[in-house]
Amino acid sequence: MLENPLHKRTAIAAAIGAVVAIPLPFIGPIVGALVGGGIGYFTAGK
Repeated sequence: MLENPLHKRTAIAAAIGAVVAIPLPFIGPIVGALVGGGIGYFTAGK
């Protein structure tokens, strides 16, 4: 399903962002996933 490297890296970064943000009550897992996914997307081309 995630054969494209860009999609794979973005999904992994979003998952990591969601897990890291769980203990932070002012961020939450949804915002953490969005931030992680954005970082994964923009750093995948480099």
